[in-house]
Amino acid sequence: MTITTPRRARSRVFAGAWLGFGLGVGLAACILPGAGLAFDPVSLPEAARRTFDDTAATASIRIPVARLGETGMLKEVEGSLRRRAWAIPSPTLPTLRVLQGLRQDMEDAGYQVVLDCASEACGGFDFRFALPVLPAPEMNVDIFDYRVLVGRRGDAGREEHVYVLVSKGRANRFVQIYEVARRDAAPPSTQAPPSTESSPSTQAPLAAPATPSPADPGDTDLINRLKARGHVVLRDLDFASGAGALSEKDYPSLAALAAYLSEKPERRVVLVGHTDAVGSLASNTALSQTRADSVRDQLVSVFGVTGSQITARGVGYLSPIATNLTPEGRDMNRRVEVVLLVD
Repeated sequence: MTITTPRRARSRVFAGAWLGFGLGVGLAACILPGAGLAFDPVSLPEAARRTFDDTAATASIRIPVARLGETGMLKEVEGSLRRRAWAIPSPTLPTLRVLQGLRQDMEDAGYQVVLDCASEACGGFDFRFALPVLPAPEMNVDIFDYRVLVGRRGDAGREEHVYVLVSKGRANRFVQIYEVARRDAAPPSTQAPPSTESSPSTQAPLAAPATPSPADPGDTDLINRLKARGHVVLRDLDFASGAGALSEKDYPSLAALAAYLSEKPERRVVLVGHTDAVGSLASNTALSQTRADSVRDQLVSVFGVTGSQITARGVGYLSPIATNLTPEGRDMNRRVEVVLLVD
């Protein structure tokens, strides 16, 4: 269903039966306002357009509370359920900035964050397809750029969970929020518990984050995955459609890779460019080579990596990781990977 009211307007309540939507969701036959569902994503920009909003009096749903491979990755929670989605009209807004604002909203409302991860650090392809996700066009998930945030609050007699999924599309950024409150929950206070620490200065919603350093945990995760698997997709790279040059912005993945290569001059990698299957093999091979070269040039000219440590190759559409028959699959296939060689 499409919601055309302003973002902060009170949502309409829909009566009648609501069918289950997969992944273990069971719903009652009547749709009523969800008492105790009070998470307000005030950090979303005014341009955000709400595309979906419904509420169920009783539901059972499995939400993520741990990364793929960790014990208890999915947790079944029951209670009143509200599902919402927004589209933010911006082709350049980083998903991290969106998530940072929502994380602050969650903490301000007194939720304890139990899961905060991104794409491959969450578990990549397998993790994404274990998630409860609204169908398109309300939600779109880029397998290389999605972020998950889950929070919990409550005490004896009540428990609430908020599950947030943020991802990117070609022209929009997509946000999905599920709230589950145990059926006997009373409306909780929206104030965060008092803190003994000094309060941080107020941050403007979606303020630009500081440039990450190679020592950031997310960057360390990238290098750990590279060493464990032998290759990893540089998921934060941004190329204009059909262009070979990198967009002018900060790339934490390149900063991490540069720091890793600079530690030991004998370390060597190959950057491999990939495309979708639209067009000829010759044109796609040339484009993928140009993009791999562009990444290599950035590492050498901006980060000071020795050129002999990096080889760039383009293979066009010869090594897909998803179907080329859907827009989502083609997006996944357009990528640059780094392959670690023996020292």
